[in-house]
Amino acid sequence: MSGDLVLVIDAGTTSTRALLFGRDGRCHGVMQSEFAQHYPRPGQVEHDADEIWRATLGCMREVVGVVGIERIAAIGVTNQRETVVAWDRTTGQPLARAIVWQDRRTAPMCDRLRSEGAEPLVQSRTGLLLDPYFSGTKMRWMLDNEPAVAGAARDGRLALGTVESWLVWKLTGGARHVTDASNASRTLLLALDGADWDEELLDLFGVPRAVLPEVTDSLGEFGAALPEWLDASVPVRGLAGDQQAATIGQGCLAPGEVKATYGTGAFVLAAMGDAVPRSGHRLLGTVLVQDKGVRSFALEGSVFVAGSLIKWLRDAMGLVGSAAETAALAASVPDSGGVVLVPALSGLGAPHWRPDASAALTGMTFSTTRAHVVRAALEAMAHQTLDLMDAFAADRAPWTSLRIDGGMSANDWVAQDLADILDLPVERPVMVETTALGAGMLAAVASGWFGSLGEAEAMRGSVTRFEPRMAPGVRAARIARWREALAKV
Repeated sequence: MSGDLVLVIDAGTTSTRALLFGRDGRCHGVMQSEFAQHYPRPGQVEHDADEIWRATLGCMREVVGVVGIERIAAIGVTNQRETVVAWDRTTGQPLARAIVWQDRRTAPMCDRLRSEGAEPLVQSRTGLLLDPYFSGTKMRWMLDNEPAVAGAARDGRLALGTVESWLVWKLTGGARHVTDASNASRTLLLALDGADWDEELLDLFGVPRAVLPEVTDSLGEFGAALPEWLDASVPVRGLAGDQQAATIGQGCLAPGEVKATYGTGAFVLAAMGDAVPRSGHRLLGTVLVQDKGVRSFALEGSVFVAGSLIKWLRDAMGLVGSAAETAALAASVPDSGGVVLVPALSGLGAPHWRPDASAALTGMTFSTTRAHVVRAALEAMAHQTLDLMDAFAADRAPWTSLRIDGGMSANDWVAQDLADILDLPVERPVMVETTALGAGMLAAVASGWFGSLGEAEAMRGSVTRFEPRMAPGVRAARIARWREALAKV
């Protein structure tokens, strides 16, 4: 099928979207549908995978219906990473709720494996740490605790995969069970320099190879969506985990180029070229993209709480009516009044990796107002990013500037605060949908629109630049208060 648009599925943590991109990177349409978050017990987060599929299909049909199927050249998929779906190969139906990347239920398993001395092996092979964040322990938990999953495994009916695997399976009517290398590198089951699943890691986590998808390139031919979904068969040609997709969409392909995505969490990736990254400061090595079997890598730092903190202020605490209010509230006071918020609502991610940490709000007095607390929440974005910048520099991957995207990056106050606290220029593309754009770029290259991802960077467009302007003494005092509060948790 020829066409002048690529259709991108952006399967996020709280919603799924379908977007259309042209060769110039302009977005020609977007449809979004939220889906339910399930919290069965403290520390547990689940999704209904069938609801994700229905929401995805609905968004695709709506956005394609506006422009016409004849304009769609290919489909790209980007997804919330580390979320695990278990389904029946014969019926195509989920066997249990999906376990979301934020879920902490496998912390005891990680503790046990760490006490048995397994973490050095895991880190050296995968670039990851033993943490409930990653997919492998979730897969093992499902096999141990979900009778339908265990039964399907015994009968040879079980398929396990992350969200892109699930969506490609559904799109192709079960013809393809695949995961691209960027998503596979987040499972704890793939060695960064290994072409396929690692037998020793599969044994360590007790995950049968037979239930797992095929590890593929990030761009290529991954089957075709059935005609019944969109009234015509459309090839699937791009796959990437959301943070890798955002890195591609930001044009961060050469060593030293760094992006930060501020969505539900905050994720910083620095391109490392073809060198397998090794961190001595608890950052993560990950596959950035695989093309024709050749991988490029990135060093990553993941913060668990970013946009979800603002959602918590709105929904649980009632401090704001909408996220859009936060910038004006933050600007309404000259500073946070000494208030510091450490947003460890689901533990602390990189570079601390303390799943047991709890959030803290410190420095309050009778003069503290709602505006001070909201400002402290926004300031926490820059504080957490600073911790990551220091860790990257210690791993010989210093930053010279930062490219930002994601929902929170649209907040000018947050963007300027990042530049001030990091003491670095911060760039934000005018079109901030870089996660979806990255998947679109993969599909565009695979469709022959460009000869390489480097050429496809032309789709990124223009940027807004924020320069540091905070007085050094003010910056130093804020950093000192943050580190004091952090030490308490």
